[in-house]
Amino acid sequence: MYTAPDTSFFGHPRGLATLFFTEMWERFSYYGMRALLILFMTAPETRGGLGFDAAKAGAIYGLYTAMVYLFGLPGGWIADRIFGLRRAVLYGGAVIALGHFSMAFGGLAAFYTGLALIVIGTGLVKPNVSAMVGELYAPEDRRRDAGYSLYYMGINIGAFVSPLICGYVGEKIEWHYGFGLAGIGMTLGLIQYALGGRHLGQAGLRVSRSPSSMRALGWSAAAAAAAIVWIALLAQGGFVRFSAQGVSNVVGVLMVALVISVFAWLLLSSEWTRAERKRFLAVGLLFIASAMFFSVFEQAGSSLNLFAERSTERTLFAYTYPASWFQSINAMFIIALAPVLGWLWLRLGPREPSSPAKFVWALAAMAVSFFIMSGAALNAADGGRVTAAWLWATYLLHTVGELCLSPVGMSAFSKLAPSRVTGMMMGVWFLSLSVGNYMGGRVASFYETIPLPSLFAVVALFAGITGLVLAALAKPMKGMMGGVN
Repeated sequence: MYTAPDTSFFGHPRGLATLFFTEMWERFSYYGMRALLILFMTAPETRGGLGFDAAKAGAIYGLYTAMVYLFGLPGGWIADRIFGLRRAVLYGGAVIALGHFSMAFGGLAAFYTGLALIVIGTGLVKPNVSAMVGELYAPEDRRRDAGYSLYYMGINIGAFVSPLICGYVGEKIEWHYGFGLAGIGMTLGLIQYALGGRHLGQAGLRVSRSPSSMRALGWSAAAAAAAIVWIALLAQGGFVRFSAQGVSNVVGVLMVALVISVFAWLLLSSEWTRAERKRFLAVGLLFIASAMFFSVFEQAGSSLNLFAERSTERTLFAYTYPASWFQSINAMFIIALAPVLGWLWLRLGPREPSSPAKFVWALAAMAVSFFIMSGAALNAADGGRVTAAWLWATYLLHTVGELCLSPVGMSAFSKLAPSRVTGMMMGVWFLSLSVGNYMGGRVASFYETIPLPSLFAVVALFAGITGLVLAALAKPMKGMMGGVN
């Protein structure tokens, strides 16, 4: 018997609403804390901050944001083999909330422990809630890309509101109150998720559990607990004695080794068919483009956040607004433009650009945006402040690039993944974000040591070169993808 597709949520399955609002609150918590993070670390101790220089703060920022996405890889595996996607999201959200509430307390121990908890919790939430979006649709359902774009709007509603609220409270009242508000947001998301679970159908319930996976869970839990205790003890004993750059260097080497290991397994293992391995090769090229994109995009929370605080005019009608408010611009543009691009992809039908072509446009937008910022930095080189229009123009281009790459990338990875490793493949997607965030943090660590016009110009150049290389490979990649657009 034919069953009409569920169209009760703006033409999409009702379960998309549950995931939409879950991710909205999770992103409220993440972006509310992210808007404050580097500003808090670089603020003088007399203003309640940690008093770090930009080199150290940038290294920690990059390391933290990289780990947030890197943990999507084990988080996807744990969901596939142990909890199932649905329960993994619930457990991860609870850990995230604990992390934000930990940061609401003073002291380095609470600060680093909170970051560690958020890393672990986000690793369980991000890949698995995104993978569940794909499971709401039949394989042949053409609404999938548009569904991811609508879901991406939910992400950005949270990302728009949180810097305004958490940023104001953190910068103008007390840093730790801003972190606490982020924890309240995640708690609201958990409540909504539990109440809306009945609309998800079978999405997220499949588990490929085995005795070995249960043993791995025990070891993973023990390792996570030991890591959190170790971080807290280091902080209590004076973590500042350790070189943040040195730790970041070690993690960078380990990350390169992990990426090589993951793709060696995907491309060489006998577990996969020839067609699957060809798709994984396309995944690898998209992975590189995504990592470069996010290394540029993530400057928003680091170097561009510092530029907003130190070099941008922020007075409006005699009121000096917080620098963190600029973090809402990108999300505001996405809320306005995501429905337009979602409609456009459906309207184009068979003429819709391929995923590689959309990635090329995304990288081109990022290159232009940082050539603009190089000009802004030239105008502020004498220690003055430039108009906020420079950042508005930059974030508009970031938005266009993000909409051409991020929801499209999530959708492409979910479609290219064999059904037995859906969560794992979404973890690979977030691994690309992890690598990009790590590189972006290392770039931001040069904020005070390399002239800003030169730093921003180099960033633009690398994004442009990557886009040109991907454009040259776009046609053969379509063949590798085996009919997936």
